[in-house]
Amino acid sequence: MPKPTKGPRLGGGPAHERLMLANLAGSLIEHKSIKTTETKAKRLRPVAERLVTFAKRGDLASRRRAMQTLRNNKDAAHMLFTEIAPLVENREGGYTRITKLGFRKGDNASMVSIELVLEPVTPKVKSSRTSTTAAAAPDEAEPAADETVVDETPVDATARDEACEPVAAETESAAAAEVAADAAAKGDDK
Repeated sequence: MPKPTKGPRLGGGPAHERLMLANLAGSLIEHKSIKTTETKAKRLRPVAERLVTFAKRGDLASRRRAMQTLRNNKDAAHMLFTEIAPLVENREGGYTRITKLGFRKGDNASMVSIELVLEPVTPKVKSSRTSTTAAAAPDEAEPAADETVVDETPVDATARDEACEPVAAETESAAAAEVAADAAAKGDDK
């Protein structure tokens, strides 16, 4: 079951909200960036991200699902599948960016610019460090320019030995001996 949205809907009813978000998504795809209120942009973001995910899949079922959301806006769907999908094929989410612009003069509404993030992304290289080899040793020998070098001087032997010494045997006090004797006496009575 879908989770209901919190707060009032945009535009009055759920049907009007779907129409409004479909129009905003179509405009965002066609123009790559639109200026709207912060509330509308935050509600538009998941719709637009889902459409881009459909476009990345690129199959017929995904095209039909996108067309349902875009209300048969064929120009926007064509741009989404042919122009935008190849630009974001290496990106793993985060296809939109919201930038605050200030407040509208008439009603002081918070205005933002929502845009598609189409810059190429460099995928992170996953390093597999299963064992240290001789080839990896020279790379670790020279620190990079932005890394700070930590002085690894060994601790002198006497300080290390004192820190690692076992605890000396405890000496029993008179009170401890009395408590032990009382415990032994109670154990014998039972």
